[in-house]
Amino acid sequence: MTARVAGVEIPDSEMARRAVALVRQEMPDVLLGHAFRVFLFASLIGRYRKADYSAELLFVAATFHHHGLAPCFGRSNRRFELDSADAACKFLQLHGISGPELRNVWYAIVLHSTFGLDSVDSSLVSLLRAGVETDLMALHFDEISNVDRAAVVRAYPREPAFKSQVINALADGMVWRPETTFGNVNADVLERCNPDFSRINFCGLILGSQWDD
Repeated sequence: MTARVAGVEIPDSEMARRAVALVRQEMPDVLLGHAFRVFLFASLIGRYRKADYSAELLFVAATFHHHGLAPCFGRSNRRFELDSADAACKFLQLHGISGPELRNVWYAIVLHSTFGLDSVDSSLVSLLRAGVETDLMALHFDEISNVDRAAVVRAYPREPAFKSQVINALADGMVWRPETTFGNVNADVLERCNPDFSRINFCGLILGSQWDD
């Protein structure tokens, strides 16, 4: 890993190295590169916002935030964010992390794909989501200079056709549990990638319920 990018030092502790080694065994390169950029963009946004957070915990959260899509969770019937968060917390507990720090990482990963929760009182939660939003949807460019953004992409380049690749990687990790996408952005992924996917409709659930009115 590059030691410093755009003035952001990438954690090189034993815990950080083990997190990368663990996730690298299971995840495609497109998601691992995405995780590094998420950390860097989140850190730059944190610097702009003068946020108080642990860089090492943000790094672990970014590294694990898509781990629930890995083949080892192939029998899970839960949202992949929950599997990702639980895996990250189990890893952190093995390294002596507990209490509020552990809960912040769990919430950051669980909520990273739930947009519009800007009032959550945790820098880790808001920064991880902001990093994801930046790498996937080009948001928060007003909080990152053009020079710093170019440095991040130079250090961890976006793969050719990254946009399509990352959507396909998400779909591959959710294809066996389509019901978990109800009520979140993951339904958009399967609707695009799986011709057999049928989206659950919230209004249909209300109108088709057993109530007489």
